[in-house]
Amino acid sequence: MRCARRLSRLYGAALLLFSLPASAFAAAAAPDQGVAFRALVDRFFTAALPFQPTEATTLGIHTYDGKLEDWSEGTRDTEARGLHYFMSKFDALSPEGLDPSTQGDLTMMRNYLRSQLLSLETIRMWQKNPDLYSSGITGSAFSLMERAFAPPDDRLRSLVAREQQMPKLLDEARRNLQNPPEVYTEIALEQLPGDVAFFQSDVPQAFSGATDPTLKAEFAKSNAAVIAALQSYEQWMKTDLLPRSHGDFRFGADTFEKKLQYDEMVTTPLPQLLAIATADLHKNQAEFARVARLVDPGKDPKQVLAELAAIHVAPDQLLGTFRDQFAGLIAFIRAKNIITIPSDVEPVVEETPPFERATTQASMDPPGPFETHSKTAYFNVTLPEKSWTAEHIAEHMAAFNLGTVTSTSVHEAYPGHYVQYLWVNTAGLSKVRQIVTANTNVEGWAHYCEQMMLDEGYGPKDEREANLVRLGQLQDALLRDARFVVAVQMHTGAMTLDQATQFFVDQGYQSRSVGAVEVKRGTADALYLYYTLGKLEILKLRADYQQKQGKSFTLQQFHDAFMRQGGAPIPIVRQALLGDNSPAL
Repeated sequence: MRCARRLSRLYGAALLLFSLPASAFAAAAAPDQGVAFRALVDRFFTAALPFQPTEATTLGIHTYDGKLEDWSEGTRDTEARGLHYFMSKFDALSPEGLDPSTQGDLTMMRNYLRSQLLSLETIRMWQKNPDLYSSGITGSAFSLMERAFAPPDDRLRSLVAREQQMPKLLDEARRNLQNPPEVYTEIALEQLPGDVAFFQSDVPQAFSGATDPTLKAEFAKSNAAVIAALQSYEQWMKTDLLPRSHGDFRFGADTFEKKLQYDEMVTTPLPQLLAIATADLHKNQAEFARVARLVDPGKDPKQVLAELAAIHVAPDQLLGTFRDQFAGLIAFIRAKNIITIPSDVEPVVEETPPFERATTQASMDPPGPFETHSKTAYFNVTLPEKSWTAEHIAEHMAAFNLGTVTSTSVHEAYPGHYVQYLWVNTAGLSKVRQIVTANTNVEGWAHYCEQMMLDEGYGPKDEREANLVRLGQLQDALLRDARFVVAVQMHTGAMTLDQATQFFVDQGYQSRSVGAVEVKRGTADALYLYYTLGKLEILKLRADYQQKQGKSFTLQQFHDAFMRQGGAPIPIVRQALLGDNSPAL
C-alpha cells in the first residue's frame, strides 16, 4: 500500500525559519505544553511542505503543485540543518503535561526526524538509486493526473510547470549518483521504458479534456522535453552508469536496527527477530502441509501448490475479478461484526501505474488526508506486460490464484488498507497521525486481516475451495515470512541476491518470477519485514486486550479501538489500549 506518507525534504526557504530568533517561535507565553507541541508540529510541516511538492500533492495540499523536488547539494545541506534544528526543538519538549495521545505524537515526531536524518546522511538513496529520479518525476506527474481535484486546465498548468523542471532534475541525478548498486541501476533501466511510455501516451490522454490552446501547446513542448530527457537518461545509464555500478545496497546491522527503531519502535535484536521470523515461517509451512493434505492426500504440498497456481482467471479478467470480491467481503464484515466500515463508497480498481510495476503486484492508493476535492481511492493491480513470454505470464498469474486473489482483496480493500484509510478520515486524528505512520501498523494490519477473515469464517462454502483459499492465504503469509528472513539476511550480508531469490522459491513457496521481483524490492525497501512483524504484534495485542477486557471483549470493539489510533507504531497503540508499556512481541 502506498498510503504511508513520509515527508523527507526541507530546503532553502525553510532556512529562513531556522535563522529566526527563538522569540519568534514563542507561543505567546502559553503554558500549555500541548499548545507548544502542536505549534511546533505546524511550523515543521510549514517548513517542509514547500520543498516536498509531490508529497504535498498526494497529501491533498495543492499550494505547491507547480513545483518539483530539488536534489542539489545546497538543498540537501539545508535539509540536514533543518532536520537537526527541529529535532533539537522536539527533544527539548517535555512529555509531562501532555495527554497520553499527544505524548505518543511527540515520540513519533522525534523518531521520524531521526529516521529522516538517517536516510539523508547515512543511507543516502539520493546518491545510490537512479530510479529515485526517473520514477520520481513520473510519480510527480501522476500525482496531478490520478485525481480530478481541479479542472483539467488547472492541473495541466501545474504539470507543465513541473515538467519544465524535470530535465534539470535528471541532470542533478547525473551529478549525484556515485557507484550505485548494480541492482538499483538494473531496476531503473527496467522501469524506464514504462516511464517513457507513460509520458508518451498516458499523460496526454489524461489531459485530453484541457481546452486552453496556448496551454496545450506549452504542454506539447514540455512533455516532449521530458521524454527526450528520460531517453537520454536511459542511454546514459546503459553506457556510463551501469558499467560502474558496483556499490553495496546493504544497510548493515547497525543502520538496519536504527531504521527499525526509528520507524517502527522495534528494539528487538536482529538475531532474535530472525528467530521469530523463522519460527513463523515453519509454523505456516506446517499448516500449509496440513491443509494441502485435506485438498489431496496423495500429493505433497508443492504439488498441491502447483495445482493451485493454475487456478486463476485470464489476465484480462483480473481487474473485474477483484471488483467482484467487494460485495461479499462487505456483507460478511457487517454480518459478523468484524469492524465498522465508515463509508459505502468502494475503491476504483485499475492497472498499476508504469513506474511501480517492476516492484509491486497490487497496492492501494488512497487520497491524502487533506484532499477535499477528489476522494477516490485506487486499488492498483499489476497485469502481465504484452512483451512477456507465455511462461513469464503464467508465473505472474500464479500470484493471483483462487486463494491469493481473496487474500489480496482483504489486504488491500476490506477490511485492510481501504477501511483503515476510511477511518483516517473519520477518527479525528492529529496532524502527526495523519501524516506520519508506521508500516508495522499499516501493513501489519492488512496482513493480519488476511488470516483473521478466514479464521472468522469468510470464504467459499465448498470445503475443497475453502481449503484452496486457505492455501492461498498461507502462501501469502509465507511470502511475508520470506521477506522477513530475506530482509535481515540480505542487509546484514548473510544472503546474496541469488540465495534470496531461491529462498522465496524454496521456503516462501513463490514462483521464481515473483521471487526475483521480491528480492529487487527488498534491496531498497529494506524493512519490508514489517508485514509479518506487524501482524505478530497485532495478534499479541489482541490477545492481551482480550485478556484485559474479559467477557466484554468483542472483535469489532478491538478493531475499532485499533483504528482510532491511526497509523501509530504498535507500542504506542498498546499504551493507548492497555495502559502499559508491556512488550509488543
